[in-house]
Amino acid sequence: MSLELSIILAMAIPAIGAILIALTGKIPNLRETVTLFTAVALFLNVLNLLGPVLDGQTPEITFVEMFPGLAIAFKVEPLGMMFSLIASGLWILNSIYSIGYMRGNKEKHQTRFYICFAIAIAATLGLAYSANLLTLFIFYEVLTFSTYPLVSHKGNETAVKGARTYLGILVTTSVAFLFLAIAWTYAATGTLDFTKGGILGGHVEGPMLGLLLMLFIYGIGKAAVMPVHRWLPAAMVAPTPVSALLHAVAVVKSGVFSVVKVIVYTFGIDNLVESGSAGWLVWISGFTIIAASMVALRQDNLKRRLAYSTISQLSYVVLAAAILTPISAVGAALHIAAHAFGKITLFFAAGSIYTAAHKTEVSQLNGIGWKMPITMTAFAIGALSMIGLPPTAGFISKWYIIQGAMSSENFVALSVVVLSTLLNAGYFLPIIYAAFFKKDDGKPDHGHHDDHGEAPLPIVIAITSTALLTILMFFFPDVALNLAQQMIGGAP
Repeated sequence: MSLELSIILAMAIPAIGAILIALTGKIPNLRETVTLFTAVALFLNVLNLLGPVLDGQTPEITFVEMFPGLAIAFKVEPLGMMFSLIASGLWILNSIYSIGYMRGNKEKHQTRFYICFAIAIAATLGLAYSANLLTLFIFYEVLTFSTYPLVSHKGNETAVKGARTYLGILVTTSVAFLFLAIAWTYAATGTLDFTKGGILGGHVEGPMLGLLLMLFIYGIGKAAVMPVHRWLPAAMVAPTPVSALLHAVAVVKSGVFSVVKVIVYTFGIDNLVESGSAGWLVWISGFTIIAASMVALRQDNLKRRLAYSTISQLSYVVLAAAILTPISAVGAALHIAAHAFGKITLFFAAGSIYTAAHKTEVSQLNGIGWKMPITMTAFAIGALSMIGLPPTAGFISKWYIIQGAMSSENFVALSVVVLSTLLNAGYFLPIIYAAFFKKDDGKPDHGHHDDHGEAPLPIVIAITSTALLTILMFFFPDVALNLAQQMIGGAP
């Protein structure tokens, strides 16, 4: 199979899968078999591109060039390769999890759920392989609109309101800021192509370069940099598999992926260092990390605590990119992967608890670790990764971020990482302690019996797998590390 065909199939496979899911919707077993088969086929197709990219190739294909320097085109560079591996691989596990969750909770509109999920993955792969800002913008918007029905899935007033907030903020920021930034970039340079070293050097300088960077950062609302973050906790009304999609597989990852890609391939790290126009981003991302962590401390609802944790963790990626050293850029790329594995595990655990025990609040989790040992052990692994402790993936990415901050003597960034690590421990460790070392009060919750065990088998399989991935990345980081180093042109 040619590499160009693999690029096309990366978007075509989930799109065709969405059609087949619609056709088999009345036969649940067949519909879910199609979903799993499609997810596996996509991952195998993505793997076909990994070897050549690790060998230094950058497969590309252009669909149509509307004007010179303005085309819908795709190019598989190292950062996009990493993102596509994460998205396609976790789609398999999320699909397994979804079967257990959607059936276990007797959710309605399950066919629509699987269709929209497949379309969202197709958009994610298109975004990951975008060769320029125009292509990225198109698939960024497709991803937003395809996930709206997922956020509003339950159809009640709360879900619809949350989905409107989700859609309103993301569309407003992308149209008002991101599109303007892209148009400005094209007017200044005559191209939108992602290029090593950036394209803006000598074209936009001084304060204007800082203003353009601000338009990009706040135009990419999916990165959830404060104050453009409210859409993320609002979207917690969605079913847990959707929350996992939002926080680990696609949506927020597309945001920080786009931020890193723009800084590295549009602005250029050296250009931003010389101009001194990105210093504000360290402060804004640092504020987001600390503020979101402090809000998370006060959340009793488990999914909301995880949502504010996500806002904080996303800005680790932005902060690492803003430090503007090669080693911190590697840390930013690695944290995209580390956060994906750790946070999907945490959301899977939250959904597992809800399915088996019908509990949603942190204050209800006393002693639950003895009734759901697999779920809560997986939760502990995901939490340790968010804190940044070995042997989990989060330790690897935080190590590179700290090294980048120290090498550039950026003590603001270093202080933020240290303080936020303590805050992360403050809102995760009490959950683990309560689950395993506090006694259950024995009271039934909302009329449900408290003699439950683990959630259905598909949920247990998925959550065990993602927890294992979180540990395996610590011991075997080579593929992710090689891709991250290639992104910045070699070993940092």
